[in-house]
Amino acid sequence: MRRTRTKAAAPETATTPAADLVWARPEDEEWADTVHVRLALDHDAPADLTDAVLAEAHQLVREAGLPAREVLGAPGAYARTVAAERISEERRARVDPHGLTPAERLRACLGLLGFLGFALSALHWIEDGLWVTGSWTSVAGCAAITATITLGALAFAARAAGRMRGMWGFFAAAACAFVGGVSLAATAPGERLFDVPVPVLMAACAAWAVGAYAFPDAPLDRWFAPRPPAGDEQWLTRLEGLLRGRHAMPAAEARGHVREARQHLATADGERAEDAFGDVEVYAMRLAEGPRKQRWLARHKLYRAAAPAAVFAVLAVDEALEAGHFTGWVACYALASGAWLWTAAAEWREIRKRAGAERAERAG
Repeated sequence: MRRTRTKAAAPETATTPAADLVWARPEDEEWADTVHVRLALDHDAPADLTDAVLAEAHQLVREAGLPAREVLGAPGAYARTVAAERISEERRARVDPHGLTPAERLRACLGLLGFLGFALSALHWIEDGLWVTGSWTSVAGCAAITATITLGALAFAARAAGRMRGMWGFFAAAACAFVGGVSLAATAPGERLFDVPVPVLMAACAAWAVGAYAFPDAPLDRWFAPRPPAGDEQWLTRLEGLLRGRHAMPAAEARGHVREARQHLATADGERAEDAFGDVEVYAMRLAEGPRKQRWLARHKLYRAAAPAAVFAVLAVDEALEAGHFTGWVACYALASGAWLWTAAAEWREIRKRAGAERAERAG
């Protein structure tokens, strides 16, 4: 992201862009890059705040004459500290632990769908030639896959918004789309309908991805945002949804927090939930913060990595059996499965590491 310069640079100020800072050591430059990425991706930090933080860090490191990691600690931990101290609770509360609003999560999923379509089209061009033959079977299968992934993306966006009923509704619709599409593809005639050049499909997928990333966040976030709670029960329902969805808290623990809040309101002599606990999104974030949250997130990452690993493994076996020999598609599916398995193994090690650290802390 940055280039170490040999010429002298002007003294930095709080408004110096992060890309213009000159770090004395390559490891310090790498440290700053990591802080920059973590603030942007995990905490949705404004660009001006990131520039100011890195300019201050650069000055501290230069005055100390020591590596940035020794002066300010690990970059991930430093980014979390900065976010907790200098980003408002209201801003931090509206994003999930990955620093994404529901709209940003939806756009990322749909953009990834377009990218995968582009990559698969290019692979088809390499393996099977310039033209794609369309039939009722292939059209039904592609429509089913697109609808299933799109509805799944909507489900994850609803979950990030804390709308658990909406999440399950979209998941149910995705399951129906998948089953219906597979059934239709199995019974539809396989006669040829049309031939399409692969570059046309690649252009369509690229346009889909660009459109997904270029679509503004505000309309989507308004669509996912529920109405303000009209009473205590709606406020408590919203609290449980945010804890379970946006902050990945286990259902039993989230219900325990809701039960405690309800008991407090029952003895508060008519005090409203919003008056007692404040904004529901901020209160949910405060309840979720702590070391356990990282363990919850690692567990969810493990599940999300294991699922596509299994899917790609099944696709690789199916393609190998259908083709009767090793093909480029088999290699592609096998590599994708291996990559996801590697990610799942890394998350499993992270879970074990955190659990061991917590046991050691309790024993000490």
